Amino acid sequence: MSVSSKVFGLCAASLVSALALQAAGPAAFVIVEKGSSHVGFFDANGALVKEVETGQHPHEMVFSSDGKYLFTSDNGVMDMREKGQGWNTVSIIDVKAERRVGQIDLGEHRRPHGIDFDRATGHVLVTTELPSALLVLDPRERKVLRVYDVHGKAPHMVRLAADHRTAWVSCTDTSNVSVIDLQTAAVKTIPTGPRPQGIVIAPDGKRVYVANSDGETITVIDAIRKELAGEIPVGGRHSGPVRVAITPDELTILAALQLKHAVQFVNAATMTPGKELPLPGPPVSMTLSADGRTAYSAVLQQDTIFIISVAEQRILRTFRTPPGSGPDPVLPIPR
Repeated sequence: MSVSSKVFGLCAASLVSALALQAAGPAAFVIVEKGSSHVGFFDANGALVKEVETGQHPHEMVFSSDGKYLFTSDNGVMDMREKGQGWNTVSIIDVKAERRVGQIDLGEHRRPHGIDFDRATGHVLVTTELPSALLVLDPRERKVLRVYDVHGKAPHMVRLAADHRTAWVSCTDTSNVSVIDLQTAAVKTIPTGPRPQGIVIAPDGKRVYVANSDGETITVIDAIRKELAGEIPVGGRHSGPVRVAITPDELTILAALQLKHAVQFVNAATMTPGKELPLPGPPVSMTLSADGRTAYSAVLQQDTIFIISVAEQRILRTFRTPPGSGPDPVLPIPR
């Protein structure tokens, strides 16, 4: 192929890409693109609207309470079992403008992962793997306000309770959940199954559900008494539940089974597993629409997003993210 032909081909490809972006509607979803170190804005049909650069290999994200800003944990490695120092920032993205407007430097605290937003204070909570800690950040001043010892290793996800005082942290390497009082820094540890990752608090605040990635269970915790309340078997042997979500009506729990290549539906009232929905690859995420009717799960290796009907327990449709983007969590953009 001649040089001129190659140039023409590249220009044509760029033109097609530009026209595709112009044809896309307003952004409806934002997706962490872990592999390419971006977040992608996509319209309701799954067409790419815009990609925004973050720090290296972001893992999780959270909106501010007004939906104006998005915060990403810029971890720096693709998988938590990898060695290396990773990255040490949280990116701040203006959702309406679809651009990064700043970063919070975490200093010596590296490989941030789990992230949540405190609606009462406007602060951001983020876990770090090196060293193992929970940080409270001020996004306005773009600084670390406080550091908590989690009494565990490799803290993964964090969820803030409705009291804006209690933080629930899954500690993967020590197989426990740490319950942290943000006012006193007191910590209570609760044992889980092996290598807990995903964690969700029920809407009524009475129970916490934890996905045990090296087991076949979801640990159930009484959030009021802060003690074990049960265990839900999911997926059978070598299922690898990594993320968990619960519908607003508290009737259905959904778990992403990474090793089983499936989504598991669970009856929350009886704590019994129901249908397994097969996927063509290992899901790494599980999020829900605000009304709980729709679930979103990503198969990172295939750059594919699966949109699932919770009531019908079936895949409604799929769409692709850019090649090599490595999608992880999907969040509908608040309206």
